[in-house]
Amino acid sequence: MSELKEILRKEIREFREQGHKFVNKELNVAQFKAISGGMGAYAHRGGETFMIRIKTPSGMASKEDLNKIYEWATRYKLESVHPTTREAVQLHGLTIDEVCDVMEEALDYGIITRGGGGNFPRNVAMSPLAGVLKDEPFDVTPYAKAINDHIASKVYTYKLPRKLKIAMSSNENDEAHCTAVDMGFVAIKNNGENAFSLYIGGGLGRNPRTAVKFDEIVKPEEIIYHVEAMTNLFMAEGDYKNKGKARIRYIADRMGDEAFKECYKKHLEEVLKGKDLTISVKPVTISKKGIKTDIKHKRLVEQKTEGLYSVYFHPIGGILKTEDLKMIIDLTKDMEDVDYRFAMTEGMYIRNLNGEEALKVLELTNNKGGEIDVMQSISCIGVPVCQMGLCNSQGLLNNIVNLLKEKDVTKDLLPKVHISGCANSCGVHEIGEIGFTGKSKRVNDEVKKCFELHVGGSFKVGETKLAKVYGDIVEDEIPNYIYDLYKTLEEKNVRFETWYKDNESEFLKITKKYLV
Repeated sequence: MSELKEILRKEIREFREQGHKFVNKELNVAQFKAISGGMGAYAHRGGETFMIRIKTPSGMASKEDLNKIYEWATRYKLESVHPTTREAVQLHGLTIDEVCDVMEEALDYGIITRGGGGNFPRNVAMSPLAGVLKDEPFDVTPYAKAINDHIASKVYTYKLPRKLKIAMSSNENDEAHCTAVDMGFVAIKNNGENAFSLYIGGGLGRNPRTAVKFDEIVKPEEIIYHVEAMTNLFMAEGDYKNKGKARIRYIADRMGDEAFKECYKKHLEEVLKGKDLTISVKPVTISKKGIKTDIKHKRLVEQKTEGLYSVYFHPIGGILKTEDLKMIIDLTKDMEDVDYRFAMTEGMYIRNLNGEEALKVLELTNNKGGEIDVMQSISCIGVPVCQMGLCNSQGLLNNIVNLLKEKDVTKDLLPKVHISGCANSCGVHEIGEIGFTGKSKRVNDEVKKCFELHVGGSFKVGETKLAKVYGDIVEDEIPNYIYDLYKTLEEKNVRFETWYKDNESEFLKITKKYLV
């Protein structure tokens, strides 16, 4: 580990120099992005401030981790931090020196920001309630940790065509989106033994595709072999010349599903003949005694240990105010065995609470974030922060939320809305029940900011599908559109997904009024 740290420390020193060249206009945006992404940092639009991505492994955070994030936020006078749709935490609005200072301090603390972006394996996504879910076949947490540790140990050595996304889900609800990423492991029981179903070749963004199920069951102790096999396949078959097609899903498209699986099997066989990559993990145990509560609440989840609970907190748009983070830290600091998991929905779970503690956390977080699904909608950071963004996705989400609050919408009838500011799909709009992706379009001889409407997506195992595209809506009209949908649902007292499935013609009648 000391050798790894010295290598990464040298990279940070070099990156600091490159960052100053960018600030001084000696490097352009594209040149700097090619360097910064692999370091887990990006320039904001305008190139004067920067973002650093803190790789909380698979969303896992301890009390000490939360305190460290809060320490950085307060030191640099940040009003908020941003839990991402890949279970990391971003700090925005820093200078290049502040970014590098955080990198160095994080490295000493035990957090590696290297590979947080760019052409590297990204943070391994994981079901945020892994280990405490009542209906999980087994706890996938130690296996996700093993993959993260494996990637971190050699992070500076990767030479991939583009990024590689790996996910691990606790059950068929697939909260980590295993069935729509490059490589996904879903926990199952196979003849009474712990095992994984493996899904490969999926991906969102331009030309999205759902993953295909690999024919063989994966033994948990052999997961690193599979990670290496996919990495080798990507390097052997990936497109190093055309960045637009340098993702694993394009390889699967080119080969076809069966040939792609055979190609993967060939690489797996080669890896299995090589050095020993089997792992042995220790199960995570919780000895805390529970205290039951009779309270029922949307954000309260009963854990498998009777009398223990998790509470979900969803800051609007994933913008977690520093003052709210501090209140959570202060309230839970003396609570036994409490930990935190950032979710792919830009929220966080406070876990291992007894009934009395859970009620205190619910009370503290009440109305500081979303309380019903639509208020827990997901949005990328978007314009004016993101270099790649086309539209103000956060602004759209806030306009939706504000209108629904103004109209006193309290019934939980609308789904979470997934908003991406461009086709890169940071808001995973293609697999949401309602999704929007930003674009510019000429409307009545005037270029307008619009969002393309996607409806009916799903990421549940066995039901995974990409949403149907219905057309474009001018950004300013989308809050009214969402409210019109709500009024119809309220009149019928039915959830959107049920109504949409059985009443597409009525859905189209409402939607066509807004399409341009």
